[in-house]
Amino acid sequence: MTDETISRCGWTGGDPLYNRYHDDEWGVPVHDDIQLFEMLALEAAQAGLSWITVLRRREAYRELFDHFDPRVVARYDEARIAELLQNPRIIRNQLKIRSVVSNANKFLKIQDEFGSFEAYIWRFVGGKPRHNCFQSMAEIPPRTAESDAMSKDLKKRGFSFVGSTICYAFMQSCGLVNDHVRGCFRFPCD
Repeated sequence: MTDETISRCGWTGGDPLYNRYHDDEWGVPVHDDIQLFEMLALEAAQAGLSWITVLRRREAYRELFDHFDPRVVARYDEARIAELLQNPRIIRNQLKIRSVVSNANKFLKIQDEFGSFEAYIWRFVGGKPRHNCFQSMAEIPPRTAESDAMSKDLKKRGFSFVGSTICYAFMQSCGLVNDHVRGCFRFPCD
């Protein structure tokens, strides 16, 4: 089977970068705190934009945000934020960049409280991935009761750019939910 003959979810559109992300990451459970922080930051950067816009800048984000180590990012000062705002390799939205720094501080507090961010975030799905069995992309909701609860709790803890729709996209990207549709080679149900 060649890459062109593999049946995937329709959102990839055949783009090789999207295909790799779809095949290797989307819907795969993530339990590493650094990866979880990265995806939370990237999903926030994506707000109002297409995911491919962020995905194409992902390596630059990793480099410029110290590989998403929340302990390092939490210490960024105004000079570092100003540098990031001038770098054309990432999305230079001041609110989004500042949210990564602020969210890093909140992330560390959750790690202290729960032992890890992973222990905290997976509670919203009862500790195991939800495998949905949708026929088409049109059936996939933009938010769920779980993403609503996650958003509400993260906001209560001071996080920004964590609306329910962003939280649901985060849940999909980190495998808290698996929304590969029927007919996709990654479809989890039968």
